[in-house]
Amino acid sequence: MKNAPTALPADPIDAEDFDASAKALDRGQRARLIRRTRTGLGLSQAEFASRFRVPVGTLRDWEQARATAPDFAIAYVRVIGLHPEMVAEAVA
Repeated sequence: MKNAPTALPADPIDAEDFDASAKALDRGQRARLIRRTRTGLGLSQAEFASRFRVPVGTLRDWEQARATAPDFAIAYVRVIGLHPEMVAEAVA
């Protein structure tokens, strides 16, 4: 990804900051959505994973932006955020 176009340049004042590609920004935004949805429901990663049938390791990778959550997963998380009880009941 060294040759990926820069979407957000590094902060020149922060020696530890780095350029971010559009792909990295997208992955980070997806991670934030998932983490905010889970914490908004007051669930630990293990509880969220169990309740909504997502492998906990996958959830961790998505939340820590080590892997990009696919579009279907983002749609699923958005539905969970809107109707958590209905989704939990549907996958039980």
